[in-house]
Amino acid sequence: MTDTGPVEAALSEREFHLSTTGWRARMRRTPGGVHLLRVLVFLLGLLFILIGVTLAALPGPLTIPPILLGVYIWSTEFAWADRLLERAKKSAREAWQKAKKRPVVSALVTSSGLVALGVGIYLVNRYELVARAREIVGL
Repeated sequence: MTDTGPVEAALSEREFHLSTTGWRARMRRTPGGVHLLRVLVFLLGLLFILIGVTLAALPGPLTIPPILLGVYIWSTEFAWADRLLERAKKSAREAWQKAKKRPVVSALVTSSGLVALGVGIYLVNRYELVARAREIVGL
């Protein structure tokens, strides 16, 4: 094996190959590709984080997976997000341990959140709230 630099030494052979030949590498070689890739990664990660924040209105651990996914997506392109991901993983592990200590309570809280979501969807459809909102806004 040839002598490699510090970046290549930290990557597995497959990861190094993908980092130099994958679609991201090809995109980075195009003019403006680095910036476009970063914007796309940021927006995709933001989408999942916003989904998680929206789910935070429901009781239970439903908010954790999409937020972790959004931070993971960010961590593929941003070093600060990689550090944030490690902290988020630690918090998620702690929350999971707490949930496992009281499985019945966790299941009830999560189930009640899903029931509340179902009731909310029913009420929105029953009273045609989306159509009413469109009328108010003028769409």
